[in-house]
Amino acid sequence: MSIIKSFAVGNGDMYYIRHGSDNFTIIDCSLPSDREGAILAELQAQSRDRGIVRFISTHPDQDHIRGLVALDDALTLMNFYCVQNKARKTSVTLDFERYCDLRDDSDKAFYLYRDCARRWMNRASDERGSSGINILWPILGDADHDSALSDAAAALPPNNLSCIAKYSLDEGVDALWMGDLETDFMEKLQDKISLPPVDVLFAPHHGRASGKVPKQWLSQMSPGLIIIGEAPSEYLDYYSGYDIITQNSAGDLLFDCVANKVHVYASDHTYVANCLEDEDLDHSHGLYYIGTLPC
Repeated sequence: MSIIKSFAVGNGDMYYIRHGSDNFTIIDCSLPSDREGAILAELQAQSRDRGIVRFISTHPDQDHIRGLVALDDALTLMNFYCVQNKARKTSVTLDFERYCDLRDDSDKAFYLYRDCARRWMNRASDERGSSGINILWPILGDADHDSALSDAAAALPPNNLSCIAKYSLDEGVDALWMGDLETDFMEKLQDKISLPPVDVLFAPHHGRASGKVPKQWLSQMSPGLIIIGEAPSEYLDYYSGYDIITQNSAGDLLFDCVANKVHVYASDHTYVANCLEDEDLDHSHGLYYIGTLPC
């Protein structure tokens, strides 16, 4: 059993995974001022009994590192995972400065690339089990990845630095994150890598049409559910033909992952998800049960 939570934080991304093993993973950071204290308190409470706490930064856009100073100060991030890069900004925030400090810290940083192996990220030991996280992109030395690295080092937008990360629960959910990869960049990659079947896809670039996943990858993944982020509705692509949940309407989402199914909860008590099966479960986790996704 594990829990995935996706916070509704406006134009930004922030998730955590409370693993069934002795692991806790935070993916990206976007702390709105009116929720900063509550989210940090939840992260502290949910990670307190875990031996390993890791932070995965998909890429250093401000809406994915907003509040990183506060998060690092509260949790003391000792395991900072990111794509190795030399990104610069024309306008430098305190959060980006902290990102660079963590990124360049040889004791705290671990650099992500396809098929990288790391104890307790995807390798178990006698001490604790694996978290079930594997990295599908980037491929080091790939020309398109090198181009994205060069753009970011020249202070251009770092969206295409984003890694692709998959979380798998034994006999349970497969979930995928793609950061803010842009459609035209993904189209260059689709013949270089194949993506596996997944149950839950967190749509890249907050669900924007500019980050629409190419049809070839969608066909390969055949996602059971696509989560559309909180970009303004006029910029969203609603992935016609696929079952979706929109966080603009649903609010915070929690995925209670058990064998062969995922029970889904939302913070908006009026949200209806007709695409999910109704197992008539009680509300839980401080949220409202909206249905169950078979895996």
